[in-house]
Amino acid sequence: MDWVSFDEIKKVVTLQMAIEHYGIPLRRVNATTLRGKCPLPSHGSEKSKESFTATLSKGVGGAWACQSQSCIKSRGRVGGNVLDFVAAMERCSVRDAAIKLQLWFLVPAAGNGSGTSGNEPRAKTFAGKEPEDELVLKKETDGDGESESNKPLAFHLQNIDHTHPYLKERGVSVSTAQKFGVGFFPGKGSMHDRIVIPIHNSKGELVAYAGRSIDGSEPRYRFPAGFHKSMELYNVHRMKEEVSVVLVEGFFDCMKVTEAGYPCVALMGSTMSNAQEELIREHFAHVVVMLDGDEAGRGASEGIADRLRRVVYQVDVVALDNRAQPDQLSTTELHRMLNSILEIQ
Repeated sequence: MDWVSFDEIKKVVTLQMAIEHYGIPLRRVNATTLRGKCPLPSHGSEKSKESFTATLSKGVGGAWACQSQSCIKSRGRVGGNVLDFVAAMERCSVRDAAIKLQLWFLVPAAGNGSGTSGNEPRAKTFAGKEPEDELVLKKETDGDGESESNKPLAFHLQNIDHTHPYLKERGVSVSTAQKFGVGFFPGKGSMHDRIVIPIHNSKGELVAYAGRSIDGSEPRYRFPAGFHKSMELYNVHRMKEEVSVVLVEGFFDCMKVTEAGYPCVALMGSTMSNAQEELIREHFAHVVVMLDGDEAGRGASEGIADRLRRVVYQVDVVALDNRAQPDQLSTTELHRMLNSILEIQ
């Protein structure tokens, strides 16, 4: 398999270079912005004459967007970087787009002259941001807990009580509990007498149950042995048609934001793994980071936002008051904070 460095290509080939390669006529709005008719093959609207915008100063090498609803619906996202642009123009994968740019602009292949073979172990990079060139061979090279996918469960827990008083205390309605499959489990096993929360992968397959204690016992949350939490993005399987999303920490945060009328996914913690970042990149063009208002959440928000700005077209941050959590906010408060950002009325 050809080795391709996404990061290196974006540093060398700007969005403007790709636009000029295709000979696309765009009007210059100012020194860093171009605008005009959308050139994408997926664009089906004849009415929108200037829905396409290229912001040359945004991100690494520039970013683009088409605001036409028909175009967004066709592609599943608003815009992206130079790789996403070529992928949309050529109707190919991002990896194939990277290879095309590498050939068109003579970008040196990453790793040339390193003297290493494809069979030798590669350096571990999971302590921080994973280099984008490693995403190309992700399935073959991931390590340290991010290479093992979570296998779908062969069973479903039965007799789950969606009306348990604990759920009402947490502000979860019966209809929301039923939608998310959340409830009290009286049966035997590791989840006995806990609030169980089904976790699905991006395909919608059930891969685990998290168990929340309601009597003060530890651990507060219990996960099955061998379950890799970092591989999943909670509730992403319900986000197939969404372009924008609110990103929160916890299960109950996600339920509360969803109940208020906003698309939402949860990290299941205050850190974002490389696998979760990739899931966000694949599914969304606009992310609103809304972590807890405690020290951990505040410290993580900007770091996560900075990482996402490299791979997502638009990122906003909502900073909560000290020690506040999204699930503690009223629907009115959530509307006040999110309506203007997500333009949902």
